[in-house]
Amino acid sequence: MSIGRVTQTMMSQHALIGLQAGLRRVSDVQEQLSTGRVINRPSDDPIGSAAAMRLRASLAAQQQYARNAGDGLGWLGQIDGALSSVTDHVRRGRELALEGANSGALGPEGREALAVEVDQIREGLVNVANTTYLGRPVFGGITAQPTAYAADGTFTGVAGAVTRTVADGVQVRVDVNGPAAFGPDGDSVFTHLTALSAALRAGNTTAISAAIDDLGADADRINAVHADAGTRAGRVERAKTAAEDAHLSLTSALSEVENTDLPKATVELQLQQVAYQAALAATARVIQPSLQDFLR
Repeated sequence: MSIGRVTQTMMSQHALIGLQAGLRRVSDVQEQLSTGRVINRPSDDPIGSAAAMRLRASLAAQQQYARNAGDGLGWLGQIDGALSSVTDHVRRGRELALEGANSGALGPEGREALAVEVDQIREGLVNVANTTYLGRPVFGGITAQPTAYAADGTFTGVAGAVTRTVADGVQVRVDVNGPAAFGPDGDSVFTHLTALSAALRAGNTTAISAAIDDLGADADRINAVHADAGTRAGRVERAKTAAEDAHLSLTSALSEVENTDLPKATVELQLQQVAYQAALAATARVIQPSLQDFLR
């Protein structure tokens, strides 16, 4: 059985290795306290690092969903205000038509005044139909133009759905197709108001009565489109709330994975410092003076 030699150099080396290990533990806890994170590099906790990466990816996705939903609510909010104004305009136009149908109470001047107001209503409707959000017409589909309707009420947009992804695999349309709300060219609310204006000036009660029916149908169609847009706005609002809630939950989960428990880390730092100081004291006692020390 061989007996190994224990030399002064070996003792010094082992003591130095132990001291360095203790100092490294103190440094690790100090880094956790200074950064506020227990994972500062993947090697600190490979499993925790992988979990943190997945959580961060989910966080980024939820943030994007919330931004998309916010943008969608901007579109639908503009549409809601525009359609409310359109409903008021059409209602007023129909009231003028009902007033003009009473031919016995109006002379040419009175009918002309009604026709002028109808013309103003039609122009106002064209302006509302060109409502934009961030420079894009909300009734123009996927058009790149700044307007959806020409001055004569002709649709100049490009049919197509503007959608926003508000959840994983969930897309919601945030625009309204102009012809779906105002009617197709040639049978739109603009056409009906133009016809009403001409009928009032001509005193044509038959045409005025037809305009009353047409405007009533226009109002019903606009109300249906308005209700659909409101339903979509509610859906987007719920999706935005869900994304924000998910973001909070994921943030909390990420904090559990990589954030430092400050009270625990503070106590751990004190323990490691005491252990390191004890190791220094013990090493000073264990390592005896060398021959060189005696020769001095």
